[in-house]
Amino acid sequence: MLVKTFQAGEMSEALRMVKAEMGLDAMILSSKKARRGGILGYFSKPYFEVTAALEPRPAQRSNPYREEPQPVQERELSTREEFQNSMLGPLAREVRELKLRLEALTRRDAELAQQAVAPAPEPQQELAQQSPRVFAKEELEEIKKLLYNAVAGNKEKQSARPVSFPMASLAEEPQPEQPELTRQTIVQAVRGEQPLLDMLAEELRGEELGSQTVELLLEQLRAPAEDGACLDELRGLLAEAVAGMVKCSGSLRMKKTGPRIMALVGPTGVGKTTTIAKLAAMHALNRGVSVAMITTDNFRVGAVEQLKTYAKIMDLPLEVASSGVELNAALAKHSDKDLILIDTAGRSPKDSERIDELRGYLECTPGIEAYLCLSATTRSYELDEVIATFGVLPISRLLFTKLDESRKFGCIVETYLKHKLPLSYLSTGQKVPEDLEVATPRKIASLVVKESA
Repeated sequence: MLVKTFQAGEMSEALRMVKAEMGLDAMILSSKKARRGGILGYFSKPYFEVTAALEPRPAQRSNPYREEPQPVQERELSTREEFQNSMLGPLAREVRELKLRLEALTRRDAELAQQAVAPAPEPQQELAQQSPRVFAKEELEEIKKLLYNAVAGNKEKQSARPVSFPMASLAEEPQPEQPELTRQTIVQAVRGEQPLLDMLAEELRGEELGSQTVELLLEQLRAPAEDGACLDELRGLLAEAVAGMVKCSGSLRMKKTGPRIMALVGPTGVGKTTTIAKLAAMHALNRGVSVAMITTDNFRVGAVEQLKTYAKIMDLPLEVASSGVELNAALAKHSDKDLILIDTAGRSPKDSERIDELRGYLECTPGIEAYLCLSATTRSYELDEVIATFGVLPISRLLFTKLDESRKFGCIVETYLKHKLPLSYLSTGQKVPEDLEVATPRKIASLVVKESA
């Protein structure tokens, strides 16, 4: 261990000396302040003394079991060889050979055409009588076989050796017929738009869109992809296609002949009470609509108190109804309002008895519009079960909540396509009323189709 003492007029200067000479690994053993010089203890100057130690690093011994790093040139050569042996290497060679072959074919056709016009000697008469189309047909058959192997990804033929192009012979034995290549497949192989469509398909599946929906959307992109559209253009077209699939009801419109009555129903825990408060604040505070609130949720602890707090803050009337008769009385009391919002107790999709009871509430007065609240964090098949169970109610709209807690939104599109219920509102958080917005096809498309992968 190396131990050394440093002296300086300031402590910071002494530490800098330690760092400069012994490095950052030095360990401070001691430090003190002393005085030196002067006469009989007078006129002495203070100084700082720091003692530091440094543990020398042991010499590194080579590990006989560790492979030595390859030189940069060898690594680059290895990487290049790996690329040549990969699927892209043989395909690049095939394209290069194809280009050379096509040039040779063009030159030979031109020569044969000249020979057909000029008089030819007897030995070449038979060759001159052959039409250039015969050679062109045989060469095109070889090109078709090559493209088929390239598109089908025949790795065994690609990794064995570069593809050669033997001269076609009229006496050659007939080869087994290859599957017919369509123009679309050949164009996709040459232009490279198939990987773009595959990439978009993978993104849509990642949003939990069904296979039929994905195929339907991609079908609308094939023509632009064949025309050479880039990825951003395809994403824009894809967003338009998604927007064209869904239907939204738009914001609430008030009636001229009476109040519009809106009831929120749905499973427990989807945020119906908070959404009621958001709707009330949106229309009463922002749009100047006269609003009244009614709650029938007598089961959940604190549900009435929570809505009372919101009503007090917004200075809106709130009624509590525990039966159909009380609900009718509350509706009649506020018949002069423009909008009446009804909060209902959450029902389990498996509790059919409670849902039938809720059905009695909603059917007691005509004109009540039932909005089914669904969480965006719920899986598609679970949403189907919820809609099937609550389907006994007069559901007219869907309202999705908890978008801020979800990362995938394909379930919204799939739910609409299966049940054809218009989308009304989207709840994106807990703030009242900021985190509630009217659902639009463009908004749904922006959730499903991200700007970049």
